[in-house]
Parts: sequence; C-alpha cells; structure tokens
Amino acid sequence: MDLSQHPDDIRVIAQRIKDAVREATGLSCSIGIAPNKLLAKISSELEKPNGLTVITEADIPSRIWPLAARKINGIGPKAAEKLTALGVNTIGELATTDPAVLQENFGRTYSEWLMRASHGLDDRPVVTSSETKSISRETTFERDLHAKLDRDTLTPIFTDLCVRLAGDLQRKGYVTRTVGIKLRFSDFRIVTRDLTIPDATDDATAIRQAAGECLRRVMLDKRLRLLGVRATALSRKDASDKSLELTQGELFSGE
Repeated sequence: MDLSQHPDDIRVIAQRIKDAVREATGLSCSIGIAPNKLLAKISSELEKPNGLTVITEADIPSRIWPLAARKINGIGPKAAEKLTALGVNTIGELATTDPAVLQENFGRTYSEWLMRASHGLDDRPVVTSSETKSISRETTFERDLHAKLDRDTLTPIFTDLCVRLAGDLQRKGYVTRTVGIKLRFSDFRIVTRDLTIPDATDDATAIRQAAGECLRRVMLDKRLRLLGVRATALSRKDASDKSLELTQGELFSGE
C-alpha cells in the first residue's frame, strides 16, 4: 500500500489495518512501513508476531545491515550459500563488498541488484491492482475417471465447469477470445489445449463448445485425475449480459 500521499499519520493507518484484520478474521498481522517495497517487506518481519515497524533511510545501518543477507527478498538459498562462501553473511557486509567480486560471481545484472538492495534501494512502484489475464475452473476427482467408461459422470462435471467459468466471466465483467482445457492423467502427465474463437464471449454454451473442440485434440487413452477449463485473452465486456442457457450434451461432442 502506498501511503506517501496520505494526509493521516501512517502509524494510525497501519493500526487501523491491523484492527480491521483482527476484527474480520480473529488473527493478528505484522505491518512494515518503509520508503519502498523491499524495506517494507524486511521491516514487516522484524517484530513478529503482531508487529508494527517503521523504518526510515536513516535506520538502514542500525536496523537493516545487521540482518542476514538472506533476509532480502530475492536472495534465495543458492545465492545465500554463495555469499557465505565469499564471507558475506549480513546485509551490511554485502553493502561493503567489492562490486567487482559480486559481478564475477553473480553476473552484472544480479550483482548490481544485490548492491542496490543492500543499500535499501528499490524503485519498483507499488501496484495495488492488476488486470486479470485468465480465469479458470478445475476439479480433481476422488477416483481416476476414464473418458469413455465414465462418460456419464464426466459429462455433467465438464458442463458444470463451463457454466461456472462463464458465471465468473459475467460477474467480473470480462469476455474471452481463447478457451482452453487442462487435463491431468493418472500418471500425473498434464496436457493443455487452447482454441481461439472468432467472437469474444462470456456465454456458457459457446465456452462449452470451444472446450469440447479442445478435448477432441487430445488422445484420451488414460484415466483422468483432473479436468479444468480456462478463459484467456480477456477483455472488458461491452455488450449487455447474455442469457445463460446450456443443454448438457455428450462429453466430447461440443454440442
């Protein structure tokens, strides 16, 4: 959350958030407030559980540099192990490491990021919302089902997934141009197929038909463990809501 332009005291706002979380869930949470996302992430873990920590740039030497280098989000186990081999254990030690040594061991791009991160520098913007790229529905079966032998069981499940996917699109105000399926077989092999349709839709019948076309392109010779339907290539809906009428047909007929 970006509070840089908020007129109220940031501690007051943070406490309101903590109170709201506790009231809604009965759980506590820890909040970190800092000049950027990287420092906020680190500071949120300094006073767990139920902490509220404020870090400024002036606090970096005393509160951030003594921490283990792996506390920086983006330094994984392998990178931390390599840093330890170089004698770099804390963020402060990383901040004073010769950049040439880092570049030799980590490459130019990652070494430059390591140096910036160790000094608490992070210019990534705070993104509070993002456009939905895909919506999906899937189900895992209690027992593995055969596409032909268990057709009577699979048909309504497949149809229901399409209906629910269409409902999700309608509620969120999207239409789709590409419909896909996801299958996981009993041997855990995963197969996906996609079909781009001429006109964007949120209609269950159209989605069911397109998904059925996708199924026809799969060799269904093994039992299924999971079946899913997804919508991608989304765009905001312009037309009014369409009525949802769907007649269950044969599983792989697409009718």
